[in-house]
Amino acid sequence: MEISRKIWINDKFLNWDDANIHILTHTFHYGGGVFEGIRTYNTKKGPAVFRLPEHIDRLFYSASCLEMEIPFTKEKIKNAVLELIKINNLSECYIRPIVYFGYENMGLNPKGCPVDVGIATWPWGAYLGGREAIKVKISKYIRLHPKSIISDAKICGYYINSIFASLDAKKSGFDEALFLDFEGNIAEGPGENIFMVKDEKLFTPNSNSILKGFTRDTVINIAKDLNVEVEEKTITVEELKSADEIFFTGTAAEIQPIGTIDETIINRRKPGEITEKIKSIYQKIIHGEEDKYLKWLSFVK
Repeated sequence: MEISRKIWINDKFLNWDDANIHILTHTFHYGGGVFEGIRTYNTKKGPAVFRLPEHIDRLFYSASCLEMEIPFTKEKIKNAVLELIKINNLSECYIRPIVYFGYENMGLNPKGCPVDVGIATWPWGAYLGGREAIKVKISKYIRLHPKSIISDAKICGYYINSIFASLDAKKSGFDEALFLDFEGNIAEGPGENIFMVKDEKLFTPNSNSILKGFTRDTVINIAKDLNVEVEEKTITVEELKSADEIFFTGTAAEIQPIGTIDETIINRRKPGEITEKIKSIYQKIIHGEEDKYLKWLSFVK
């Protein structure tokens, strides 16, 4: 991991190696924290954070689901992100804001624990390889049941589900996993949403079992610009395996083509035409080359 100079914690810029927490930090034991994954991209006008306000809005929403009162305003957090990128002199980077119950008492009830906030930034390349179509395994683990969690919140503890699926996929010789929901339909990846193309039409799961990501929303907007029809629907395993093209979306994964689902080959294990068109426009948007979407960029000044 390539480190940066500073990390922001509770309104202080600390040296990377000094950004530590107590062993009895509540969230460390029980997973009751919230976080976001955000990216900064280089543009002709300098570094810009992609969809920063939306990410911070969701950070605060997720915190409210745990009855966490973040001790800073949204504007303060957004400005801290931009200032940290500037201090670390990064033109492109990954951003991880995290809100967590700190050290005060133990037990499942976090009341009485302080609410701490940290932000880290560091250089990070393509999460799943980028261009090449990857191999995906339908996981033996299902996506967490929507009646056992709040599905549209981004909670630290939920990701043990993703860890189990990812470990199993890698051990089985695949690049990534794919969850089914509790009804046996397609849900999402461990950290990605999924799209399929069939007969030049785009489909994506519309389920209360998924986290509807901002890259997913961006792709839906791009498809409409391309006059590609988009439908959010229940997708069965059989439908997915008969798709003409399939790709993952996510802040870390960006637009990632999928060439194999289990043992089923998709589009000769190559990125499809619509996938490539969407990916090309996405790259232009995040690098500030599409005027229509400059509103999604927060520039580091």
